Amino acid sequence: MKKEEIKELSIKELRDRIEVAEKAYRELKVTHAISPIDNPAKITFDRREIARLKTVLRQKEMAEAAVKEAEA
Repeated sequence: MKKEEIKELSIKELRDRIEVAEKAYRELKVTHAISPIDNPAKITFDRREIARLKTVLRQKEMAEAAVKEAEA
């Protein structure tokens, strides 16, 4: 998923995607520990994708909090 696509997601959608991605990442790590997977770079890619999602989520949460603070 591209950065632009990630930024277009809502906070709820980001949380859902993070949950799904983390579950898939954990399963991939366990699978790789048992028997090597074909493309071990997928582990790194998934970890970075989760980090991207969490970064955008945090940015949106902070922006939302700033708006609420400005209104008060």
